[in-house]
Amino acid sequence: MDFAFSEEQEGFRQAVRSTLAAEAPSDYVRSMIDDPVGVTTELWQTMAGLGWLGVLVPESAGGLGLGLLDVVVLQEELGKLPFPGPFLSSAVAATTAAVRLGLDDLLPDLAAGRRRGTVAVEEIGQGDPLRSVRAVAKPDGDGWALSGTKPFVLDGAGADWALVVADDGEGIGTFLLEAPAGEPVPGLDVTRKVARLPLDGRRAVRVGPAGDQSALWGRVVDDVDVAICAELVGTAERALELAVEYAKVRVQFDRPIATFQAIKHKAADMLHHLELARVGTYYAAWASDTGAEDRERVAAMAKGYAGEAAVAVTAESIQIHGGVGFTWDVDCHLLYRRAKQDDLLFGPQGWQRQRLAGLLLD
Repeated sequence: MDFAFSEEQEGFRQAVRSTLAAEAPSDYVRSMIDDPVGVTTELWQTMAGLGWLGVLVPESAGGLGLGLLDVVVLQEELGKLPFPGPFLSSAVAATTAAVRLGLDDLLPDLAAGRRRGTVAVEEIGQGDPLRSVRAVAKPDGDGWALSGTKPFVLDGAGADWALVVADDGEGIGTFLLEAPAGEPVPGLDVTRKVARLPLDGRRAVRVGPAGDQSALWGRVVDDVDVAICAELVGTAERALELAVEYAKVRVQFDRPIATFQAIKHKAADMLHHLELARVGTYYAAWASDTGAEDRERVAAMAKGYAGEAAVAVTAESIQIHGGVGFTWDVDCHLLYRRAKQDDLLFGPQGWQRQRLAGLLLD
């Protein structure tokens, strides 16, 4: 089977790459670390104008109407920076959820960059991000009263709205919370904004189909995981590039360290991890877009391996750089932070493997 991207997708990749090179160099990424939003208004509007924010939004709602494979192309390039803005939370997670839930009225503003959304799913605990949900929603007049806490919400402080996953008595339900205004908290990845979202006393509107929405959210989480895998591939690829570039110019014992067998072995292992993660991610995206029978299995397989691979590659990149790899002079540690945090988002690798075993045995 041919897994090559189409000519249009490769053209899209080149356009993304050239735009990021001009608009979001390393200095820009670092300048956004202390910014409360993580992206300038100008760049966000540029992304909207280029259609990046509406890749998954249907054309009828002002988007490009494309699929997960096209998101993979974009996410790979963003992962190489690593991009500090709310693209993953708004243009991927919130948009995917809104499409699956049938919230068509939210999509035009997302695609145009007028409003930013996020999802509040995971809670304290490891494993299945949906089974860890302890937040509760109860009917209250003409709305719903929420209780509980979402300890880790991507861009939860700056988003215009959040889709909160909570137990409504019939199972998993979705609740649209305007102006979530979460409390900013430090994260391992300093280039990505996260927030703690207390829900006690907050009122929201239940959205989406009636009944238990667990299956629907399971599909949303899988697609978001595949997009994260693409970001991890980009992050690992950049980490390998930095390591190889440095090894060629770093001289020890009167010769470049790239000539040392130990360094060659490290680089070969890094490339091995990267390429396996890449093909697994591409296949998982294709499986989602085509509705393949093994879609769920390959999503778990991709997230379980891509997280491990990217953490290994970015860690080895730091090792090849030596002491300088931990400093602000190079981007190695920023890439490692992104890989490590992405590994934990929406189901860590350990749970993904456990889940895969269950799917195979069933």
